[in-house]
Amino acid sequence: MGTTNTHAPFGDLAIVSMKGCESIAKQVDYYLMQWRGTPDEKSYVIQANCPRFGTGEAKGVFNHSARGLDAYIICDCFNYGVTYNMYGKEVPMSPDDHFQDLKRVIAAMGGKARRVNVIMPMLYEGRQHRRTSRESMDCAMALQELMAMGVKNFITFDAHDPRVQNAIPLDGFDNVQPSYQMIKALLRSVPDIKLDSDHTMIVSPDEGGMGRCIYYSSVLGLDLGMFYKRRDYSTIIDGRNPIVAHEFLGNDVKGMDLILVDDMISSGDSMLDIAAKLKAKGAKRIFIFSTFGLFVNGLKSFDEYYEKGLIDKIFTTNLIYNTEELLKREWYCNVNMSKYIALLVDTLNCDNSISKLLDPADKIHTAVKKHEGLL
Repeated sequence: MGTTNTHAPFGDLAIVSMKGCESIAKQVDYYLMQWRGTPDEKSYVIQANCPRFGTGEAKGVFNHSARGLDAYIICDCFNYGVTYNMYGKEVPMSPDDHFQDLKRVIAAMGGKARRVNVIMPMLYEGRQHRRTSRESMDCAMALQELMAMGVKNFITFDAHDPRVQNAIPLDGFDNVQPSYQMIKALLRSVPDIKLDSDHTMIVSPDEGGMGRCIYYSSVLGLDLGMFYKRRDYSTIIDGRNPIVAHEFLGNDVKGMDLILVDDMISSGDSMLDIAAKLKAKGAKRIFIFSTFGLFVNGLKSFDEYYEKGLIDKIFTTNLIYNTEELLKREWYCNVNMSKYIALLVDTLNCDNSISKLLDPADKIHTAVKKHEGLL
């Protein structure tokens, strides 16, 4: 069932799928149609295209009247599985390409939509969120661009640093956490896990991720540990200062199941190094929660660590592009967020508060009690 909406719809609901988001848009559409009793032929999904010229230049085309729409544009800026032809060569779309296409589609609406909302699960340029030297502030600039084009609500998931919303203090910005869905997936795929302080601990791989780890620790009543990174600030490799060592702060992990929580797995080198150190300290099983699984250097190192027993399960969401190779891995569990997005859209379309959807503490407690046979 969807949410109980107390207001009339703000406008005619439209789900606009950017290139590469067709699957998740279809799933969101399915839930909305079920909840609202919409006939199959009355899909909420509207197609928008960005055809390209041979030079790689493009234009946005909106294949529907925009007037009166409450449009929700779903955009995955990190879907490198989408390609286009440029000068006869097949080129994967970069985050910059996806972001430009998003602006093209908004421009194609011509200001006629009643409200434009953007659902961008992984925040474009989210890692370039603050200025530490003479450098660009790409994420802040991107948000300001979108708001200047008429976007009213911006929804993202597990932002690297949600304080970037300070760039648009008078506009709608919601940072959604997948905590409940992660816990549900863990309980379903690892039925013998015991989520109590005698058997399980939460671990943050760095100081920057402590906020999300404190939430898990507080809601579940588990102890919390943290690694901090010693970096070599005298050099820059691949755009960042290389990590010299990981140091652990926390209680004894011997015989404990550990849940490592972070917003993304990029190369995964840090996460795997931490997993190995925790295993050396006597950890029982290691589970990794990461909203976005980028795996930019491939899956080989994860396969090796799994075969050695250094990691047990990795949970990432379907909010960004996942390769078929990843989905087939024995150590991998995909967490489907489509129903949650549909709930957010259903609620916002009727101009109701989403505050209860943003804090799933009660739902997490209920899920854990059911798992323990207390309900």
